[in-house]
Amino acid sequence: MSALASLIRIMSCVVVAAFAVGVSAGEPSSGSGAAKPGVVSNIKVLSDKVEDVSSMEAWKKSCIKDGMSDEEKALKIFETIVRYRHQCSPPNEYLIADGVHVHDAIKAFNVYGYGQCCCASSHLQQLGRYVGLKARGWAGNNHSIAELYFNNGWHMLDGSLCQYYSKDKHIFGVEELTADPAGRVNIAHNKFVDAQGWYPAKTHNIKDSVSTYAKKGNSPHVFEYGCSQSYKVNIQLREGERLTRNWSHKGLHVNRLEEPGNDWCLKLTPGQGEMAYQTAYGDVAPGRVGNGTHEYNVPLASGAFRTGALVVENIASKADDKQSPAIHLKDAAQPGVLIIRMPTSYIYLSGTVNFDAVAADGGTIAVSYSDNNGLDWKALTTVNASGPQKIDLTPHCYRRYDYRLKFEIKGKGTGLDSLKILHDVQHSQRVLPILAQGNNTITCSVGPQEGSINIEGIMNPEMKNKNLYVLDFKPVANGMNPPAYGWFMAGGQADVTYKVEAPGDIKRINVGAFYRARGTKDIWQYQVSFDEGKTFKTFHSTTPQVAGNTEYAIFSEVPAGTKTAHVRFAGTQNNTCGFFHHSVTADYAEPNGGFRPVKITYVWDENGAEKKDVHVMNKPDETYTINCAAKPLMKSISLELAE
Repeated sequence: MSALASLIRIMSCVVVAAFAVGVSAGEPSSGSGAAKPGVVSNIKVLSDKVEDVSSMEAWKKSCIKDGMSDEEKALKIFETIVRYRHQCSPPNEYLIADGVHVHDAIKAFNVYGYGQCCCASSHLQQLGRYVGLKARGWAGNNHSIAELYFNNGWHMLDGSLCQYYSKDKHIFGVEELTADPAGRVNIAHNKFVDAQGWYPAKTHNIKDSVSTYAKKGNSPHVFEYGCSQSYKVNIQLREGERLTRNWSHKGLHVNRLEEPGNDWCLKLTPGQGEMAYQTAYGDVAPGRVGNGTHEYNVPLASGAFRTGALVVENIASKADDKQSPAIHLKDAAQPGVLIIRMPTSYIYLSGTVNFDAVAADGGTIAVSYSDNNGLDWKALTTVNASGPQKIDLTPHCYRRYDYRLKFEIKGKGTGLDSLKILHDVQHSQRVLPILAQGNNTITCSVGPQEGSINIEGIMNPEMKNKNLYVLDFKPVANGMNPPAYGWFMAGGQADVTYKVEAPGDIKRINVGAFYRARGTKDIWQYQVSFDEGKTFKTFHSTTPQVAGNTEYAIFSEVPAGTKTAHVRFAGTQNNTCGFFHHSVTADYAEPNGGFRPVKITYVWDENGAEKKDVHVMNKPDETYTINCAAKPLMKSISLELAE
């Protein structure tokens, strides 16, 4: 057993308050010569018909231009929200204590494309603050709204109902509307409503909105619509892995288990009914919800699986020694371990694992699963006979973006002859690189060879069966009460620390929280340590005297060669200080990452006849053209590594 393999085995047995991450053995198969890159990261395909909103950085580059005034930035933010999301029963991921909906603009645009008023308000605050604008939310009467600050005042921009009120080029703020709701909430002050007073989505009428701003007790009042800012699209592919995104669905959506009869989101059609307005914003997709597939046919026999795996210990392939099955033990007297990680940019709605087992006399194959970065493992099955096997992963991977499978092999002649992992995913059709009649310019690229390790869990224990629970990541907490609706300090000082271990060198750490710091001296500090928690460096201090606020910060001064970091939230409380949500994301260099040609396959119909375009990207940045002689009915786009 190699020294590295021994170290991996020791690490896997230690229970720490940390992210547990295996390290791929990474050695090339002796039968295949020098190893090719095991994973290609940040694969992006864009068309000239849709802006790039795959990350906060990409959105800013696409939508915010040099020289824009603050008002122009604010109106572009409003337009982005209207363009890429629609008013509908919101998707629930249960991660943010206040509302359980998806309050991450980039995730909402790419994974869902719909949400409710609190969601749109959080998006306005998130995007506004990202470009340097002050932002605040308001809880109205039966409606959520938000404002951005420009031209020396606050201005309400309602991305939910796709409207705002104005006069003489002045956009009203909530306090102005509250002072005179009957006079300012009317057709004369709103260019977005039709002659009957309906807002663009036809879900609400302006005559019913007067009550939103009418003073009733404590409403309207300032209210923080907290957000998460840990998501970005990072399409990663290994040999044998394919991602297909469809301009269609098969009836799957993220709320279907809790709300099986509520399938409104599946019926949304741009250009029709309540989405009639969307074509004016460039949406020509046939629908809004897309169901795609993420499949990985693991290349076992060739040994190519090695550089795409997290852990390969005491495993030989058929290419190594010409022995069967496709993978088996190098040393039959010792067990072998294979750990495969399955990160996704599009939320898992189902999952199956299919494998052909070969179990010799007394041999076993134990399969287990982890969705908290390897800290805990759940036994799925133990196989002691040869033959095809199928495991339903849906109860485990549903509503997840990352998990790991572990295969522990024992016994001479025992192993796997095949392994295939298949998922249904949800994605928004709106942001896919769509084609139109005529020439379409397609830009494809491969970005930094990086992956991410993420911690993000619900703080409400009543919902911990819906998604990952914050304590599943085993933080070390001092001076904190048990998590309830949120997670609050018990006394004057407290801290919460996470240990982050990455498969490769950490490049940056993104830390943020939706928090409360009610007193003038209440504060949270974001800190990082690279010496096993002996000393910490503060890189961000939050704003005090807030009932609710959201702040994210990025630490990029990571010492070269660092694979482990401790991240700490350190708090001081004089009044009330706590969290409704927080997250830590470590971006790392993929140890076996690199460029390999990517095959891009478009499928669509023209006048009832199926058309297909296959392009192999042979350079990390290419542009090509697809011509559609007639208006296309889009069907799918698939990405996989070219052979």
